[in-house]
Amino acid sequence: MIELVLASGNLHKAEEINSLLDNGIFQVLAPKEKIEVDENGDSFEKNAYLKANAYYQLEKSPVLSDDSGLIVEVLPGELGIHSARFGGEGLDDRGRAELLLEKMKDVPEENRSAYFVCFLCFYLSKDEVYFFEGRLSGSIGTEYSGSGGFGYDPVFIPKKGVSGLSLASQTDFKDKNSHRALACLAANKFFSGKLGLDRP
Repeated sequence: MIELVLASGNLHKAEEINSLLDNGIFQVLAPKEKIEVDENGDSFEKNAYLKANAYYQLEKSPVLSDDSGLIVEVLPGELGIHSARFGGEGLDDRGRAELLLEKMKDVPEENRSAYFVCFLCFYLSKDEVYFFEGRLSGSIGTEYSGSGGFGYDPVFIPKKGVSGLSLASQTDFKDKNSHRALACLAANKFFSGKLGLDRP
């Protein structure tokens, strides 16, 4: 069993990661305290490392961090690693999603491509750090719909799944196919092999 402190105070993210990682391999714990990390990296991978390293210094034990976001092809540089800060201070999840819809209201369907990215960083020690990536392709819809997700899920239409439905309207699909689910699946497979466990 690998005990990991989650480098986040985001309850949604904590619940999701706990449900996706193999609980026969991992136990994910809440941090002693939430700390502010200067995420000044220029990629998801670098920011995941910065968070993991900062929490490792605090906890002195293995840490799991996540950095993820939404890439929208017609808005290069506006979201991505800045997804959680899109629109500036004062906006909540719904406000950011609705701002995105407003910015794209005149964009035709064929130009609304987007994808979610997740980088997980397993910081077991200073000399043992692993990264896993997951991606989910789709497009930005034209309305806010669904109650089963958070963040940009209600405006994201996955390429696979039920045609036309947002990710927030397809919780069963999201559980198995989200960017975070795919990154966790890769981690489960890697660590089960590393530990010599017999996993399907």
